[in-house]
Amino acid sequence: MSVIVIEFITLDGIVSDPDGSAGTPGGGWAFRHGPEAVAGDKFRLGRTLDDGVLLLGRTTWQLFSRLWPGRDDPFAARMNAVPKLVASRTLTDSDTSAWSNSQLLEGDLVDAVERERRNMVVTGSLSVVDRLMAADLIDEYRLLTFPTVLGTGQRLFPVGGPHAELECLAAERVGAAVLSRYRKAAR
Repeated sequence: MSVIVIEFITLDGIVSDPDGSAGTPGGGWAFRHGPEAVAGDKFRLGRTLDDGVLLLGRTTWQLFSRLWPGRDDPFAARMNAVPKLVASRTLTDSDTSAWSNSQLLEGDLVDAVERERRNMVVTGSLSVVDRLMAADLIDEYRLLTFPTVLGTGQRLFPVGGPHAELECLAAERVGAAVLSRYRKAAR
């Protein structure tokens, strides 16, 4: 089992509000580069979505549960079919019926991730990423870096966050952005 974090990110490391749904002053930065910059399987997840599980925080799940069910392209079919675990203290089981194959994560987040046997993909969900980062449970980062500098916002790797040694697996241009893949460096 591995934990893969996927994020839209700016050159200065900001991951907050890439689509503008949170209404922040700089929000929507990823989508300003056109729909082709964000559409489809830009993170090269492939079979990981067929065999794995998507782990989402409440805010990201709520956003996605409004967007993905209404789409019918091949990538949307994968997103709608993948099992989804939702880390939330406020949603109920009946809430998760809004998006197929969604269920609330039971118990402690870190314990649940350690018990999971399928590959997990975490998208957005910065509070979930922060907890997994602190517990040293993230195996790979797939970052779609956009040529934007915001100067303010939530960072993927905050000042004072945990130390990590990573190894670059790949970097390729994807439209206006660069997809880079990093994994934990061998110790």
